[in-house]
Amino acid sequence: MNDVKLSREEEKLLKAVEAGEFESVLTKKRRAELVAAAKNTTRKDKRINIRISNRDLMAIQLRASEEGIPYQTLVSSIIHKYLSGSLKDVSANKALQTDAAKPRR
Repeated sequence: MNDVKLSREEEKLLKAVEAGEFESVLTKKRRAELVAAAKNTTRKDKRINIRISNRDLMAIQLRASEEGIPYQTLVSSIIHKYLSGSLKDVSANKALQTDAAKPRR
């Protein structure tokens, strides 16, 4: 059974959707644009070679193994997340917070 508790507004909206009271406004042209964008986002058509320390490579391979994905996929994901702004350097943020908390003379 569904264990999610919905608010009254959510229940009303769900019933309306299930009753077919909403109609998609997605046009064929817009759908084609979205499909093309999705394909371009996931297409991996370039190869790079980088040199990293054995220690870092082993750590990446271990983490990828824990996640159940190939390590190249993990590296690609890390690069993508960093460039899109969804990956933050936690240690740099901690250093900034520590510096900000120090008393000024």
